Amino acid sequence: VVCVGGDGSVSEVAHGLLLRAQIDAGKDTDYIPTPVRAPVPLGVIPAGTTNILAHTLYGIKHAVTATLHIVMGHIQPVDVCTFSTPSKLLRFGFSAMFGFGARTLALAEKHRWMPSSQRKDFAFIKTLADLKPEECELSFLPLQIPQEDSRENDRITLLYLGSKDQWHKIQGHFLNVSIMAIPCLCSMAPRGLAPNTRLNNGSMALILVQNTSRTEFIKHLKRYASVKNQFNFPFVETYTVQEVKVQPRPKNGLDAKENTHLNPASAEGNYPWNIDGDLMKEASEVHIR
Repeated sequence: VVCVGGDGSVSEVAHGLLLRAQIDAGKDTDYIPTPVRAPVPLGVIPAGTTNILAHTLYGIKHAVTATLHIVMGHIQPVDVCTFSTPSKLLRFGFSAMFGFGARTLALAEKHRWMPSSQRKDFAFIKTLADLKPEECELSFLPLQIPQEDSRENDRITLLYLGSKDQWHKIQGHFLNVSIMAIPCLCSMAPRGLAPNTRLNNGSMALILVQNTSRTEFIKHLKRYASVKNQFNFPFVETYTVQEVKVQPRPKNGLDAKENTHLNPASAEGNYPWNIDGDLMKEASEVHIR
């Protein structure tokens, strides 16, 4: 199967192939702790705006290069996440953002009448001007790695080598939460949004940006376009994980009223998620594995 399109289209096709594979294998599609692989390879030819998936796969977002890889039969295994609530599977995907990245997308979707580039710039600037953190509780299961492999990871990635199935919890106010199974390279982030992960190492990068000033947050965002470490800030934490649970905490009183004009969805109990560039709204805990 060959998909010609942007990240949203590729993610939808990958979701369809994987979901069909689960159905054919007789799996319960509401709960898939151990999904089976899709038997049909997926070819990606970039034709979108950012083309993160194609850029990450081929190192460049070039349609002819992608086509040649497909014609020559090059196969590259890629990690995929499942996104689910306690009661159902939401979808398969490669990356997700909660907080700033999701609220920017939600605002852009409300202005579909604008040209694509203007819509995204407007949403980015507006969300940055009304910068507010999300209160949530995060639970994560760190990646279990052999002791001898730990030296390969840089100091900014926090690794836990403790007992198996030892969950860790963090509660607080976060400007952005990113969960990414692939490095997510693009022209705006040549090193990748998650440079510490790989295409198929069986792990996810959990990147937490805690509440800070707008000035410091902008400095963090600017680092993505440079060769400097975008995580080298006291308010940024990164973890290498197997599973993550994100439980938003509803706002009460004045905070909720202040948030309504920017993000009505969260005021109604539905929080926006940016999954591979597609908007998803969910009120309950989201489990990513």
